[in-house]
Amino acid sequence: MPAVLEHSASLLDSAPETPASFPAWFADRQRAAWQRFLDLPTPKRGHEMWRFSSFKQLDFTAFSKSAEVSHAASLVQRSTALESPAAKFVFANDRLLHSESKLPPGVLCLPLAEALVSHGELAREHFMKQDTRLGSAKWTALHEANLSNGLFVHVPANVEIDGTIEVYHWLAGENTAIFPHTLVVTGANAKVRVVDYFQSANDRDPGLCIAVNDLIAGPGSKLDYLAIQAFNEKTKVIQVNETGVARDASATGFILNSGAAWARNESLSRLEGEGSRSNMLSVSIPAREQEYDQRTFQHHVSPGAYSDLLYKNSLYDKSRTIFSGLIFVDEGAHRTDAYQTCRNLFMSEDAEANSMPGLEINADDVKCSHGSTSSAISDDEIFYLRARGIDPARARQLIARGFSVEAIERLGDEKVEEMVLRFLDDKFAHIATGGA
Repeated sequence: MPAVLEHSASLLDSAPETPASFPAWFADRQRAAWQRFLDLPTPKRGHEMWRFSSFKQLDFTAFSKSAEVSHAASLVQRSTALESPAAKFVFANDRLLHSESKLPPGVLCLPLAEALVSHGELAREHFMKQDTRLGSAKWTALHEANLSNGLFVHVPANVEIDGTIEVYHWLAGENTAIFPHTLVVTGANAKVRVVDYFQSANDRDPGLCIAVNDLIAGPGSKLDYLAIQAFNEKTKVIQVNETGVARDASATGFILNSGAAWARNESLSRLEGEGSRSNMLSVSIPAREQEYDQRTFQHHVSPGAYSDLLYKNSLYDKSRTIFSGLIFVDEGAHRTDAYQTCRNLFMSEDAEANSMPGLEINADDVKCSHGSTSSAISDDEIFYLRARGIDPARARQLIARGFSVEAIERLGDEKVEEMVLRFLDDKFAHIATGGA
């Protein structure tokens, strides 16, 4: 069992120190980020971006950054979601434990701490360029001030990566905070898929993860990103995803929420070129008293772009979900084609789902639709499966699984879809045993 050797004081007590090896511009940014964190107010009731949220979850005073982790080898051995990845990186408490790569020449794929030193100007060009606009500006500032590692990927023009780049982020130790960052840039007509796994070393220790992603899809490229959030049910998570999609490029973002006591996901996709395409997908399976809070922004900057959002939530016990999404069409972004759908399946009468889809259109000749549905499993569906020898509990699980598959099938890769379904089935098994 991994164990943290020691902790520093609360991460809110004083400004973190930038490693001496990092470039001066990054140290300047971290100092500015810490001051911004201090200056920005904590969200309160009445703040539209935090409507329906549980504000008690924003108390992070108990958490601190950790020292080295023991039993690192066991975490590396547990990092086996895909059989043969194109590259694999394993971090624990933001420290690199293991790396391997079969990537073609010219591809940069290395820890962000190394990239800041060896490719600092390239990283600087793309690092956290967009302002956080979905409510967590204070917490992304805390992330930037404390950031020490993550993954940097740059795929040059006309290079297609077969397979998947895997990144494991393990959280170990009681009240440990981590700040992983993923920065992916694709050149013209390039192709890459990256999966971030967020997991706890054990089921006991509470933790905090504030993660940020910068995803930049160059002209004509294809960039797929998956976040598999499977922390223990005592951990809090804020994850902010900023995606930019250039002309004729395609970006797919997928989030699976199966763990954490509380998770806040903020996803913004900017359609920055004609012919650009964005797919935003999510599957969440909250149970007991878990709460998943998801905010999205489909920003159509250029004409002739397409975006499609599909979020699916299966809610058990006394769990809660919040979805707030906006399709925003700029002036001049004519021929926009945008869709937004959030669907909730109630597995309990005590569960609660809050959905707030929205549109703001400032252009002509557009096709935009949004909607949300919430329903329980019908008695007829249960009767149909019972008539075929399936007990009611198993029948309900099969229906919830089938409900989720629609979003997973859009990933378009059989091995990746099977991996996601394994995490999904693990959560259903956990629910069936009452969390034991």
